[in-house]
Parts: sequence; structure tokens; C-alpha cells
Amino acid sequence: MSILFSPLSIGGVELKNRIVMSPMCMYSVHNQDGRVTPWHISHYTSRATGQAGLVMVEATAVQPIGRISMRDLGLWEDGQIEGFRELTELIHGEGAKAAVQLAHAGRKTLTAEAGVAPSALAFPDMPVPVALTLEGIEQVIAAFAAAAVRAKAAGFDIIELHAAHGYLINQFLSPLSNLRQDEYGGGSRESRFLLLRRVIEAVRQVWNGPVFVRISADEYHEHGNTMEDMVYYAGEMAAAGVHLIDCSTGGVVPAAIAPHPGYQVPYAEEIRTRTGLATGAVGIITKGSQAEEILAKGQADLIFIGRELLRDPYWPRTAAKELNEAIQAPPQYERAW
Repeated sequence: MSILFSPLSIGGVELKNRIVMSPMCMYSVHNQDGRVTPWHISHYTSRATGQAGLVMVEATAVQPIGRISMRDLGLWEDGQIEGFRELTELIHGEGAKAAVQLAHAGRKTLTAEAGVAPSALAFPDMPVPVALTLEGIEQVIAAFAAAAVRAKAAGFDIIELHAAHGYLINQFLSPLSNLRQDEYGGGSRESRFLLLRRVIEAVRQVWNGPVFVRISADEYHEHGNTMEDMVYYAGEMAAAGVHLIDCSTGGVVPAAIAPHPGYQVPYAEEIRTRTGLATGAVGIITKGSQAEEILAKGQADLIFIGRELLRDPYWPRTAAKELNEAIQAPPQYERAW
């Protein structure tokens, strides 16, 4: 059996293979109430039917002001649980596990209200955010924990915390956006990590399943976090009970990035090698052989597939054919698989 199609147990949850549907914002909550729609049901369940081992729901806001756009999903109130519960039941019915990415946009929000951030420093061409008070930080931490409780009620197996792409937690982690002078301040990486540390601890108090964290391992700026900073953060996350680091890059400041196949994989490899923590590789991974090589070299433990799963909901079947791997077809599709 190929590694890609071998099972993996992580934090007590067994995935049938190493293929993860990467969280991708769909901006499809047209009523702007954060609730799951029939479109989301179709979108995510079809990838579970396509045999992804783990289906991860897009960035889901823990506060209304934490939405990237007004059309984002949310878990900031109990009325949003029911739709997610229906979704996880359908994902489980197709033999996949379900994850949700809990997020707060911070200064990169396009909602009607001004965003919040560690410092009153705007992302270029966006409004100046409001610097969070200590009380506001406590409210954010409580919101992540409350959303985790709702995620559990909704039947999710795994929670991912979004600490990448220039959103709120990433803003606290980065010296480019965190200019505070208090205990959450930008003067040291220990203080910049404090918000994420406390969010992890708060979530772990109410959630006993696996916790993943998505990071931007490279900020593409000479004064941004270095790999040494990222290795430090990863080690601290592991000590706090995080099970896997999902290694993406960029987003905290504008940057000229030249993507190419597997361009983010070295970050997953270095963090995995230096900390012993499991990692997920993401970024222009399009072929089964490419995914298999990443796993065989020990560069990552899971393969996060994004755009390729938008193009091909049955990408696991495509990869299996390339690897001469026999995988079980959904019973309804056996005549054609």
C-alpha cells in the first residue's frame, strides 16, 4: 500500500488516508448569518464522497467582527450548530473525518465594522483597525473556546486554529504587525506567542480531540518572523497540546511570491525534523506521485489539497490510479469507479 492511502492515527482520531481537503474560503453565506447553506452541504460532502480522508471546513469565524467577509461561516452562536451537525453527519456517512478551521480575521476583515488588531496599524489599502484592549483580548480567547464547544456539539473530529495568512493570531505572532508594549507585545517572540498560547489552552480545556494550527511559516519580509521563530512557536505549540502544524506561508504583509509545485513543503519538513511535531504540507500539490514522494521522504504526515480538489472532487481516485492503488468506491458509484 502506498503511504498516501495508508491510515494515520492522530490524537486518537484515525484517518483512512493522508489526504486532507484544505480549508478554502467560499464566501457563500448569502444571508450573512454565518450559517451552513445547502451549497456548503453539497460542496463538502462531495469531497468526502470522493474519498478524502479528512474534510476541513473553511475559516469559520468565532466572532461576527472576526469574519473575513460578511459571507463567511461562523460558530459564534448556538443557532449555527445545527447546520454544521447536518454537514458532519453527511461527511461521516461517506467514511471521512470532519474538521473545522476556527478563525478571526483581525485587521483583514471586510465587514461593516472596523477590524481589531494587536496594534492600530492597517494592512495596506484597508482601514486602520482598533488596537485590542486587554479586555478585548480576553473576549477573543473566550470566543475561540466557545466556538470549540459548538464544534464539539456539531460533531467535528478535529479543530484547526487559523494562525496564518495575516489574520488576527498571525498579526499577534508577527513583529511586522504587533507593536504592543505589554505582555502581548512585539518586543519578543515569547510575548507575541502569548495570545496563541492562551487560545490553545482555552480550547484544550473544552475540547479533547486533536488540535491543528495553520501557520505562515515564511512572511516574505526581512523583518518578519524567521524560521528560528517558527521552530520556537512550533515547539511551544507541541508543549501546549497541539497535534499538527499545517504549514502555509505569507499574508501578514503584501509580498511578491513565486509559487511553484511543492514550494511550501520545505517548511513542513524543517519544522517536522527539528521539533518532532507532525506537519501538513500544502501548496500546489497536484499529483499522486508528488504527494507520495513528500510522505516517503518524511517531509510531512498529511497532504493538504486545495485548488486541485476544486477542479476534481474525486482527486483521491485520480491519485490512486496514478499510484496503481485500489481504493474502495462509494457503493453508489461502483459501476463506474
